[in-house]
Amino acid sequence: MKFYIASSFTNKDKVRYVSGKLKSNGYLHTYDWTINERAASLTDLREIGQQEKAAIIDADFIVVILPAGKGSHIELGIALGHGKKIYLYSPNEEVNNFETTSTFYHLPEVEIVIGTIDDLINILITR
Repeated sequence: MKFYIASSFTNKDKVRYVSGKLKSNGYLHTYDWTINERAASLTDLREIGQQEKAAIIDADFIVVILPAGKGSHIELGIALGHGKKIYLYSPNEEVNNFETTSTFYHLPEVEIVIGTIDDLINILITR
């Protein structure tokens, strides 16, 4: 199974941790954006965007680790548009706060996972 992880740069360590656990269980990470430095030009942004888009399309499922930034939400949209299974991870119930949640978090293609990062990993490797 191939996966892609979307999140913000502030969650780099969590992304690497989840990726490492999945890879040690035989999964293939389609693109690891955490190896990149912050983009320094529009050309860099375009190249990274093309790699990330292709990786999402190639993945069997997507993991979105909250809190996530605007890029992650665009990646969520690409995944939804391509009919991908999406696991949306939140460490707390904030994702269900009606005042702040996103409509797209609650679509049938999205499975919300609340708990520890290891809870997320256990769900991913048992599906």
